[in-house]
Amino acid sequence: MKRKPDTIFSAFEKALKKRFAIGAFNFYNLETLQAILEAGEAMETPVICSVSEGALEYMGVDTTVMMFEALVEKKKFPAYLHLDHGKSFEVCKKAIDAGFDSVMIDGSSLPFEKNVELTKQVVKYADKNGVFVEGEIGTLSGVEDSVVVKDSKFTDPKEAKEFVEKTGVNSVAVAIGTSHGAYKFSGEPKLRIDILSEIESELGKFPIVLHGASTVDAEIVNKINKEGGNIKGAKGVSAKDLALICSEHNVCKVNVDTDLRLCFIASLRKNLRASPKEINPRFFLSSAREEMKNVVKSKIKLFQGKL
Repeated sequence: MKRKPDTIFSAFEKALKKRFAIGAFNFYNLETLQAILEAGEAMETPVICSVSEGALEYMGVDTTVMMFEALVEKKKFPAYLHLDHGKSFEVCKKAIDAGFDSVMIDGSSLPFEKNVELTKQVVKYADKNGVFVEGEIGTLSGVEDSVVVKDSKFTDPKEAKEFVEKTGVNSVAVAIGTSHGAYKFSGEPKLRIDILSEIESELGKFPIVLHGASTVDAEIVNKINKEGGNIKGAKGVSAKDLALICSEHNVCKVNVDTDLRLCFIASLRKNLRASPKEINPRFFLSSAREEMKNVVKSKIKLFQGKL
């Protein structure tokens, strides 16, 4: 993939300086990628198109890159291809060699020194290829594709500083109470913004990433359940908290996956039931794409601090 002059490095610098977060949206087929890119173009803002290991297996590395390149070629705004939650040096290397703009090496489930060692190895290889690297310290609970974690662990601010200094990562994902999947909280949704502030005090002006930040819109969940789904008790992050975090802290990237899946599935369920004689897949997929595009646009506004 040809490197763009408006690199992801400069995008993070701008986000850090102007206090907003870039949305990182997961895709897993043509329609979901189109939705992200079309939303970014409509909002005239950079977007990060994220691929999990599971999605990468599903689509294939070469297909993923070619599809991304073909769709961004004529776009007049920055878009970046990112590997989300790479669990090994090998998968990160594969993404780097294929031309990804950014990779996340997730060694958060490992002991601290092992996490440092693995992350450092990826950073060294990525630096040679001009690729941005995100690491993670602290653990988020929940289930999402290949990410399955039973217990969460808040990020230790001093450990975060040591991790960044020892690895040389370009950004760091932290755990302040978010989690993967649709069931983020059993009680009242609450993020540890106090821990985030402590991390910032230790790191100074350094890009922070927030994972597991879907709001899990009750209206969309109700639509799924109304059309035969079974998603009970789902609860997400407060939109108000997210707007505050993105506009007043050093969070430069916020990941969204669950909210996109929910709106896509809600659209499919509704239209499949409403049009039982329709057999053209494009009819259903194009409607789901439009629903997802609208959600991405709303997230972009939110990450700019606008409720």
